[in-house]
This record gives sequence, C-alpha cells and structure tokens, in this order.
Amino acid sequence: MKRITAITIISLILFCLYSCGVAGTKERVVMGDEQTELYLPLIEGQRVALLTNHTGLAGTKADSPHILDVLLAHKVDVEMVLSPEHGFRGTADAGEKVGSTTDPKTGVPVISLYGAGAKPDPEAFDVLMVDIQDVGTRFYTYYITMMRMMNVCAAAGKQVIILDRPNPNGFMVDGPILDMKHKSGVGALPIPVMHGMTLGELARMIVGEGWLDGGLKCSLIVIPCLNYTHETLYELPVAPSPNLKDMQAVYLYPSTCLFEGTTLSLGRGTDFPFEVYGHPSMDETGFAFTPISVPGAKNPPLRDRECKGVDLREIPQEVIRANGVDLSYIVDAYKRMAPSGEKFWNGSFFEKLIGVDYVRSMIEEGATAEEIEARWEEDVKNFLPKRAKYLIYE
Repeated sequence: MKRITAITIISLILFCLYSCGVAGTKERVVMGDEQTELYLPLIEGQRVALLTNHTGLAGTKADSPHILDVLLAHKVDVEMVLSPEHGFRGTADAGEKVGSTTDPKTGVPVISLYGAGAKPDPEAFDVLMVDIQDVGTRFYTYYITMMRMMNVCAAAGKQVIILDRPNPNGFMVDGPILDMKHKSGVGALPIPVMHGMTLGELARMIVGEGWLDGGLKCSLIVIPCLNYTHETLYELPVAPSPNLKDMQAVYLYPSTCLFEGTTLSLGRGTDFPFEVYGHPSMDETGFAFTPISVPGAKNPPLRDRECKGVDLREIPQEVIRANGVDLSYIVDAYKRMAPSGEKFWNGSFFEKLIGVDYVRSMIEEGATAEEIEARWEEDVKNFLPKRAKYLIYE
C-alpha cells in the first residue's frame, strides 16, 4: 500500500505542475528527462537499466546532453543501456541485427533488444528508465520494445519510469485498428495506425487496458513534458531513425510506410526516403530516382534501378498533417502499375502494416482512397474515448 500511495502522490504532483498553466505557456517544450528534480529522487540508490538511443536528448537541440551522460553526471548507477531497432547510435538499417556491445564513451554495457526473445536479466537492475523519441505510428517499433520491457518488469516486480517526449504526429488519430490476427513485429496493439499518444500516454494505456502478458500490471511513473499539448507542432532535433531525415518524411511516414508492403521503392537509398514512391515498370511520370547503397540503407529495394515515380517533397506540410493516413498514394501507385502486369503486393506484409484485410481488396476492386478511409471512421470513433482515459496532455 505504501508503494501505491507514493506513486499516487507523485502522479498528483505532476498533474498539478502541468494543469497549473506550465504547459499552456509559449515557452519551449521541456522534455521529461530535463526535469531531474522529479526523477532523480526516485532512483537514488537504485540500479538503472536505460532504454534509449541517440534521440534521448535532454533538450530540444541536436547538441543537447544525452540522458546517459546526465544520469552518470549525477552519479546514478546505470547498469546497462538497452537499445531498440537501429541500435544505440541509430545508424543501423531497418530490421538489421545489432549485437550487444559497450559504449566506448562511458563504458556502460549496451544490450540490443531488437530481435526475437532478446531481453536482459531482470535481476541485474532495480528500475527501468525509458527515454526515446517515437513518431506516433503503430508500425514504428520503439513502443513494441518498450512494451516488451514493461512485460519483463511486470513479471519481476520492477519499477518503470518513462521520461516522456512529444509525439510529432500527436495531433492526429487515424487509420484502422489492428486486427490482432495480423499482430507482428510492426504492430502489437489494437490501436489505429496513428494513435495520437506520447510513449508515456501509450504506456498508461498498455497497463490500464491489461495489454501486458497475462494481464499483468507494472508499476509505472511518467515524467511528463512541459509546455506541450497534442496541438503542438514539435520539430525533432535529430532523425529518430536513419530514413526519417526531416519533418516532411515524419509527416508522410504514416502513409508512405505502407509502400513497404509493396514491390515499389519509397526512396530508401536516396536523399529523400519516405518522400517519393516509384518502380522501374511504372508508367512515365516525369520524375525518376535511383536507389543506391547508402549508410542506413545498405541494400534498398530496387537498388541501382531507375524508378519512375512520384515526388511528394513539395506537398505543404499542413496538407499532409490534415490528411492523416492518406491512402491516395497507394491507390495511385496501384493504378499506375496495373498496365505493366508486374506484381504489386509484397506478400502479406501490407496487412501487417495497415492491420486489416479489407484495404487491399478494396484497392484491387477500384475503390477510392476516400471510400476506403470511410471504413475505419468507426474504428477511430470507438478508440477516442478509450484513449482519453490515459491522456496526460491537453
């Protein structure tokens, strides 16, 4: 009872700080990890496992100090760093296996969690801290890694503390809810493609909805951001992964990532991944690009082949944001590819990404993007009140 009471008091203090107007000012967004006065007392004398990567910056600038350095400067006992997809430095290709190593700067062991069954020994730490930049889609894998560690902590009775960060796509809830028969490494929860939550809010929902293994609960504390609401247009100071290089790509990502489920290129191996799409057999469009081997995309789809395609870089960002999950790109590509007779779908991976069966069949039957998107309006309507219970930010 004492433990629960302490957590409740901390939550009330954080809520008061937020609701008393700190978050409503015009000041810059303050990351959870910058508020050392709130979380350092919680980990005093504790062995810490830190789930983070290159995005764990205590500030909003690319040269802000990293959370690992902040903790070590305060003499925190960081036993290990846990890294997600793309590794601790965020340079590995999508899906690339990253081995465990030691951080050369600090000497702290780095354990890679990306891979089936990879997890640390829960007896080696007392508390898990999470500080990592997500982009707010169901198929971006960082939240899945967080949830796997929440499962470890729930089973072992370990504390979880999330140092929250803004969701750059947090202004929108859109897309179908995952049919759990399509659960995979790119979709693990019955949530829309764009869930409109920070990792802290999503973690609260994971616990509250009983989504941990066996319905277990974990002891969870979220250190919220300040001066952030779900209408804040937060620009990321560093790329969250190698192929999301700018905010145009981050805003397009909920829509163009669906091309991973096709035989087309979405620009991996160029300077503008997730901002174009094309294929050698597509009809002439007046725009072409050629994917090549580059760091972060060593062997991109359609490598060294000229792809005729469509350039999305000039679409105004306010238009992209307003459209949410926009199927018009996939519908357009399917029509452009049809005369070639070339294979369009990449096995069942499209269903893992979009989360339902009906989208592919409706595209093949000639439905418009608007007609297909209308099918998931009820999904979004039903999700919003569930989501509302776990929101921290206005």
